[in-house]
Amino acid sequence: MQKVLSATEMREVDRQTTEKYGIPSILLMENAAHAAARVITEKLGGSVAGKSFLILCGKGNNGGDGAALARILWTLGANVSIALTAIVEDTKGDAKTNFEAFIKLHSGLRFSEPQLYLYEVGAFRVFFDNYHNLVSHDAIIDALFGTGLTKPLKDSVAILAKMIASLKEPNKKPLRISLDLPSGLNADSAEPIGENFQADLTITFTAPKPANVLPPASNFNGELVVANIGSPQELINNSPSKLFLAEREDAQSWLEKTKFTADSYKNKRGHALLIVGSPGYVGAAVLAGNAAMVSGVGLTTIATSESARDAIAAKVLEEVITRGLPETKNGAVSVKAFEDVEKLMEKVDVVGIGCGLTSKEKTTKDFARKVVEKRKMPVVIDADGLNALSPFDLKGNDKLPLILTPHEGEFLRLLGTNDKEAIKDRVKAVRDFAETHQVILVLKGERVLIGAPDGRVVINPTGNSGLGKAGNGDTLTGIITGFVAQAVQLKVDIFETVVAAVYISSLAGDIAAKKFGRRSMLASDVRKCLGEAFASLKG
Repeated sequence: MQKVLSATEMREVDRQTTEKYGIPSILLMENAAHAAARVITEKLGGSVAGKSFLILCGKGNNGGDGAALARILWTLGANVSIALTAIVEDTKGDAKTNFEAFIKLHSGLRFSEPQLYLYEVGAFRVFFDNYHNLVSHDAIIDALFGTGLTKPLKDSVAILAKMIASLKEPNKKPLRISLDLPSGLNADSAEPIGENFQADLTITFTAPKPANVLPPASNFNGELVVANIGSPQELINNSPSKLFLAEREDAQSWLEKTKFTADSYKNKRGHALLIVGSPGYVGAAVLAGNAAMVSGVGLTTIATSESARDAIAAKVLEEVITRGLPETKNGAVSVKAFEDVEKLMEKVDVVGIGCGLTSKEKTTKDFARKVVEKRKMPVVIDADGLNALSPFDLKGNDKLPLILTPHEGEFLRLLGTNDKEAIKDRVKAVRDFAETHQVILVLKGERVLIGAPDGRVVINPTGNSGLGKAGNGDTLTGIITGFVAQAVQLKVDIFETVVAAVYISSLAGDIAAKKFGRRSMLASDVRKCLGEAFASLKG
């Protein structure tokens, strides 16, 4: 997992890099420019020779990064123009050093060499009223404000941001690149604060910032690349931030820890019990059971109301065991079913409860609560299981974790409120809930957030809007339950396991989107693509 740093935390890392380790700030700026040049070169096919770049620079350090980048791209054979929104005399420190170096380079330019231009355009509106100044380049690089901005863009800068966002050429649109952060965003906020640049590619330095990875602000970043510029990893690790971004390596590490060995067999792979389904919601049980079964778990058992059992057994994978439970007159699981479930729980490693269970009847709510309160193993709670326990007043613990997987509506019910302002700051809401109740909270949405009892919050970067369709929550519950069963048997950390489960299931969703399209993909397609997700991570 990669730490996500606020603007203040990032400045502290930069300060300590210079003061504690003796690495000059101008060297960090040079390293940032070289790292950006490498990423840009790769994105443009391996060479920038003969390419044309327009770099928009402010007078601060972000502009200094842009000036250093301009010089490096020129040495690689590119034609580079800088549009500085001030005059060089107004710049300071490392930024001024790089602008002056650019001017000296220009003064010694020979006719046969790639071209260099520096325009001190001030308010620059007239310069950019000439549409050709924008669309005649292979790339436009935004190095105006970076992470220091906390107020909305004004006047001409805001107009420029809007112009670049709307660039549409029939045969050519410049690649739009931002350094560190699209200008106009507040680095610490998930919410846009006004007009801002729309990037196709954002190259951020040292660590991602909240606006790089939290929607809707993150949607303006395009593809995000985090570039190492020489700050010691120790400083990042010691930062007080408890916000993280899940990485491919996290999923790979979990797969390695739970890999199949020569002595692997069903009892060593874990047994997952899913208490799911009812006569009107057979599909939810089938989706959860099938997903659990293909997650790598050794055994999967579905326990459901007796009148739903045959319908579920007819549709679920043959390898999934089904058990009937005592039910009410309306076909919902009765509180009396707990005695049967208690016997089943003696032989399983994890319980998943809620998908299609229905929570309208008090007897079913009482049953669900009893299962959670009397648990002797981790419990994954979704859908009607969450509704049955809302408002939430239970406690988890290290030995018997509770894993809750709500969407935003269910989360509000868990909090006992209808006020959406309560979860406007999703990170804070997830952290507070997980810490208060000592649970693992998986808040579904555009970017899934996973909260730990110790206050850590992990942002999951995989997934797409096609996962917002019916049934995907049931599939995710099945995958998480299957992963946790394996983790219990193989003694792998449960929070690490949930992070891996969310990453891999959403990765399977990305594969499904490529194969079937977000419009046509189904929850069952995600389960079918899970094997490909495993294979891609091993590869």
